[in-house]
Amino acid sequence: MSQPLIITLVLNYNRRQDTLECLASLEQNTYKNHKIIVLDNNSTDGSVEAIKAAFPAVEVMVLTENGGYAGNNNVGIKVAMDRGADWVFVLNEDTVLATDCLARLIEVGESDPDIGIVGPMVYHHDEPNFIQSAGGKIGPYWESLHLAQNEPDQGQFNQPHLVDWISGCGIMVRRAVIDQVGMIDERYFYYWEETEWCLRAGRAGWRIMHVPQAKMWHKGVQRDYRPKPAVTYYGTRNRLLTLAKHHAPLLVWLGVWGQLLRTVTSWTIKPKWRSKREHRDAMWRGMVDFLHHRWGQMPQ
Repeated sequence: MSQPLIITLVLNYNRRQDTLECLASLEQNTYKNHKIIVLDNNSTDGSVEAIKAAFPAVEVMVLTENGGYAGNNNVGIKVAMDRGADWVFVLNEDTVLATDCLARLIEVGESDPDIGIVGPMVYHHDEPNFIQSAGGKIGPYWESLHLAQNEPDQGQFNQPHLVDWISGCGIMVRRAVIDQVGMIDERYFYYWEETEWCLRAGRAGWRIMHVPQAKMWHKGVQRDYRPKPAVTYYGTRNRLLTLAKHHAPLLVWLGVWGQLLRTVTSWTIKPKWRSKREHRDAMWRGMVDFLHHRWGQMPQ
């Protein structure tokens, strides 16, 4: 029986060492019907040359425009689909996979034709037993929430389980899902795009499964992670875009706008939040840009 073809997409921008470590872990994976494409966003740190030298079997595509996480990965998704991928694995360059990660994901994905998206247990790289994401859920006001975030792994997830969304640092999508619901919405540019992609798939009837036996470690976020104002901007604008795109109920709209306006007001008038002024401005800009339908990269 032939194995389904996985094509993994790794997006790199001046993260040569991280990308090389990620590719090394992919090369050591036990799953054999697997190809890798690195999407390089005009790196200037010698990434392309280093990748080609260390991993000659890996294809490197040099991107000509920066479309963010969404647009850049869509370039690779289209190529993967054209090359006959059965599953497309969108993977951050700052990740390291267990040797059986791909095999575990495919085992669950192929166990049920209604499963359209699978994702691994994501741990903090600097604290390898602490969970970063055991899949995600949508909160009552459409918050994008990671299950078990920052909890030590004590076996609380021992079976694959249904979730609302999978973390975009490692998300594997069945070909038929992409054929049906399309690729990533490029208006998002960065942040919330994987959540919306999963919502679109779920609403089309596909099951989204987190696979705790498939393990991966992610460097980009730590337990004491303090996001930059750009994350506040994209999180605000793109959450509102998701509400609009998926026709959120009126009560959800009222609750979300109430939350945002209260936060902006608090960050403005309370002295203890003086350090949040840049985030306040980013949140306000995200709200305004949503109302004016300004998408893509955050204005500088």
